Amino acid sequence: MSKIEFTLPKMGESITEGTIINWLVEEGDAFDEGDILVEVGTDKVDNEVPAPAAGIMVSHKVAAKEIVPVGATIAILKLSEEGVRPSNIEGKKETKKEVSLSVSEKKEKKRVKSSTSFQVNENVFISPLVDAMARKHHISYEELARITGTGKEGRLRKSDVSQYLKEGRPFQFVQEVSQDNGFQIPNLKFDKGKGKVIEMDRMREMIADHMVFSKHTSPHVTAYVEADLTNMVQWRNASKIAFQKKNNEKLTFTPLFIECVAKAIKAFPMINSSLDGKNIIVKDDINIGMATALPSGNLIVPVVHQADKKNLLELASTTNALAVKSREGKLKGDDTKGSTFTISNVGTFGSLMGTPIINQPEAAILATGIIKKRAEVIEKPEGDVIEIRSMMYLSLSFDHRIVDGYLAGSFLRRIADEMEQFDVSRSI
Repeated sequence: MSKIEFTLPKMGESITEGTIINWLVEEGDAFDEGDILVEVGTDKVDNEVPAPAAGIMVSHKVAAKEIVPVGATIAILKLSEEGVRPSNIEGKKETKKEVSLSVSEKKEKKRVKSSTSFQVNENVFISPLVDAMARKHHISYEELARITGTGKEGRLRKSDVSQYLKEGRPFQFVQEVSQDNGFQIPNLKFDKGKGKVIEMDRMREMIADHMVFSKHTSPHVTAYVEADLTNMVQWRNASKIAFQKKNNEKLTFTPLFIECVAKAIKAFPMINSSLDGKNIIVKDDINIGMATALPSGNLIVPVVHQADKKNLLELASTTNALAVKSREGKLKGDDTKGSTFTISNVGTFGSLMGTPIINQPEAAILATGIIKKRAEVIEKPEGDVIEIRSMMYLSLSFDHRIVDGYLAGSFLRRIADEMEQFDVSRSI
């Protein structure tokens, strides 16, 4: 049997690190080729990493909940040259030998640690690299202390500070509550009641953090319009069966909505932007995120990349595939990366309209409500008439730091116009 270093594999083109969620094979245990050794989380997508061959888990080099870069050693394996699952006995002996450190090794490890990092105060632990970044960008230690660290025991990492800078330094001007300004936040003792206690899973924690961060970072404003979708609804109802027979793809409203939004973004490219400090980045690509509810009740946002360059069949194929992957928990890291604008179809749940929270670091998010038949007054050359029309509310939440009311209103109206002017004579 030969020992190897088991490294964190590349799990997507844009994935640079992962969180060890859970070890499924303990130290000293044997495994077969293809057995899942460890679960790794990358943002919202969890991945199962299989064994390359039969062998024994000698030692874990990274504990659960630690974040490690792609390519880093996370375990030592002893692989069977015969391809046969070995017994656990040899592995357990090897584990004890492998993980024990001599007194001198422990002292050296402690010496290296103390020489490469230092503690600024009781609340934040800063490495020389992070300290250099802070000095370069004139970030005070008080401001650093407010950044959430993703390293071990909450320590700040280079990527944490880089991300904080990309987000525009939201804590730059935050002041501590004064003790003598005449007002103190009351320490209210709410009665939260009694009942079944459900611990948040990892995804729900990430969603909660992301939503709170978004509301804290961006001044949200929401605009509304109403769109007459009668032409679109009639064409889709008349064409969906033939479309599926011809292309072997279901035709839902999602690709039709994405098509309209992509056209509107091309007309108003400033809506397809993000804030980077004092700079506004207007994105080259139009990548539309589609907020999708999972069977667990959690929310995930798979992305339709290059949406403006896809025809209706390509949009339908992509959205259908992403929806299936979402339901089956098979989304990959790249499936949820790179969105520049997000659509949330709250009408799926029967909601008339919604006030969506911006998917950071995007500048805006669109909510589409339920399509509802209503009697509407229609202006015609011969006079006003009352007709049954299929109506839908559109809600656009936007970041008022970089999007003003005129741009938001014009963009939202353009989406509605694209929907209302749908070509009912288009072929499938």
